[in-house]
Amino acid sequence: MTESKTTCDGSAGGHSSCMLTRRRFLLYSSATAATANTITVSLLPGTAGAAVQEKARVVGYPRKKIARLSQLKDHMPVDFSYPDDLMNAQCMLVKMGGVQAGGGIGPKRDVVAYSYLCTHQGGPLQGTYKNVDEHRTLGPCPLHLSLYDLRRHGIIVSGQAYESLPQVLLELEGDDVYAVGMLGLIFGRDKNLLES
Repeated sequence: MTESKTTCDGSAGGHSSCMLTRRRFLLYSSATAATANTITVSLLPGTAGAAVQEKARVVGYPRKKIARLSQLKDHMPVDFSYPDDLMNAQCMLVKMGGVQAGGGIGPKRDVVAYSYLCTHQGGPLQGTYKNVDEHRTLGPCPLHLSLYDLRRHGIIVSGQAYESLPQVLLELEGDDVYAVGMLGLIFGRDKNLLES
């Protein structure tokens, strides 16, 4: 049996065969993170050559029932708080009239949920949901006119913001819609889950 060997010489072909693509890096790093159950801390000065192992701590988001799918009306946002009941945890759930969205649930994948706080300076986005043609947006923010595309994971369309709008991860169990996590950091927080 012959073993293929990759050589990393100075040529362009040799160099590219030794490079790890962004896709492969993300694939390998996420697979490693998902399967790791211990963390090994690298050697620090003064540790006398001993590696320290700690159990990985996985913090889960609460699972919160927020609506019934059968009661949602097209383009009528439902307000709720998530992941806690603090003032800056205001979110919206909306059924976008059959327009499929990233992270959407339901038969048409058109039910999504997002934070109501603009990622630029925390401006309130309540009452700014719009559906024009095939577009579904939240904004513009009253502070600096940031506008977010709800079909594409809340990506910024225009304005001063430089981060996507935090998306609430949803699950559907029968007719019940549950919030189960956040994709992105809520404005004004250094972590979404506050320690009690």
